[in-house]
Amino acid sequence: MSVQKPSLPKGTRDFGPLQMARRNFILDTIKDTFRLFGFQQLETPAMENLSTLTGKYGDEGDQLLFKILNSGDFLKDVAKEDLDMGAGKVLPKVSEKGLRYDLTVPFARYVVMNRNDISFPFKRFQIQPVWRADRPQKGRYREFYQCDADVVGTDSLLCEVEIIGMIKRVFGQLGINDYSIKVNNRKILTGISEVIGEAGRESELCVAIDKLDKIGWEKVQEELAQRHFNSQAITQLAPIINLKPGNREKIEFLKTFLTKSEIGLKGIAELEEVFSLLQNYGENEAHVDFDVVLARGLTYYTGAIFEVKVHGVSIGSVSGGGRYDNLTGVFGLPGVPGVGFSFGVDRIYDVMEELGLFPSDSLDGTQVLLCHFDQKGFEYGLSLLGELRKAGISAELYPDTGKVKKQLDYANKKQIAFAMILGDDEINQKKVSLKDLKSGSQETLELAEAIAKIK
Repeated sequence: MSVQKPSLPKGTRDFGPLQMARRNFILDTIKDTFRLFGFQQLETPAMENLSTLTGKYGDEGDQLLFKILNSGDFLKDVAKEDLDMGAGKVLPKVSEKGLRYDLTVPFARYVVMNRNDISFPFKRFQIQPVWRADRPQKGRYREFYQCDADVVGTDSLLCEVEIIGMIKRVFGQLGINDYSIKVNNRKILTGISEVIGEAGRESELCVAIDKLDKIGWEKVQEELAQRHFNSQAITQLAPIINLKPGNREKIEFLKTFLTKSEIGLKGIAELEEVFSLLQNYGENEAHVDFDVVLARGLTYYTGAIFEVKVHGVSIGSVSGGGRYDNLTGVFGLPGVPGVGFSFGVDRIYDVMEELGLFPSDSLDGTQVLLCHFDQKGFEYGLSLLGELRKAGISAELYPDTGKVKKQLDYANKKQIAFAMILGDDEINQKKVSLKDLKSGSQETLELAEAIAKIK
């Protein structure tokens, strides 16, 4: 019988102990922040009914759903003529469920199903894997974690301020200091397209302007012309492209530029209120950058939009979100507004790795290894092991008797900071020899002293 060589499905990966320790460091920081801001955790099943998922992400999204075959004889309802009519006819008869594609649609379903038990405004966070049948490439996986926080059931701009506050706290605690939280408002984009005489075309406008960093203003103008924007409209855009830095300056300029657009001015007023609430909250505008042409998948957002970029790394945006007016409408409960955003945990991981920001000591490993020479030492070690763990110290007793060098090699491989060496002298004196494996220094101590030193 041939031995099968194990492999992983394309676009998925294992996380070993080191990666898990680092991921948990990021996730614990984020969870801690969400809770501090009053968000409650939610989990939904890995699979949803296809009827819940289909038609929510556009045609392209529907293609990328992983579908699950019905259990048992999944072909029992399929007739020969169904097969002749192709996949579209066969699919509903062989599959009723699919893996979730994001956390937003399941959240909307949850809100509708539990609307009588939820107290609004409802602040929830959710950290779970999602699945997309995408072509795997660098930084794009078929299974990856999303980390979402949303507030639904309120129009208050306090929510936007809290999002900025949460991003700042998480990045501060992770040690990421060179980043910007780009903010804009969908209404401002609508206003700009109205003022230049191309009303309703803001998504096309933004797709082109979005490439400004990459291809420059000359090329963007060519692209707009190809999209049949008239030359006068393109000329009117120039001052927007060449805006001077500074949030206040941009706002003042746009108040004049958007005079003729009611919705545009409303967008400016909302943004001003966010900045003024931010100041009352005691936060400054450091890292916050009003980006007049930030668009993010426009179809969905109706108010504020956010995107977070870390500077000096090869990775694009690491977090984003915005305000939407109607989360639950597709499930027959119209008029539930909300605002949400998502941390890209995998991308934050890559950023921290690239910048060397992970703590170098083992993040959540064993603190002390008990080493022994013989059965007597093993038994003495066993009696100490419980004491150490009761004191909240992560400890291991080396399970086999053998050379102490081999035991110390094990400790070094696992990046354990201390070893307790238990020989006859230590046993007779009811003490321990504590060796600091970084410096190599060693001293004989009472157990209580050793515990204090490890802590």
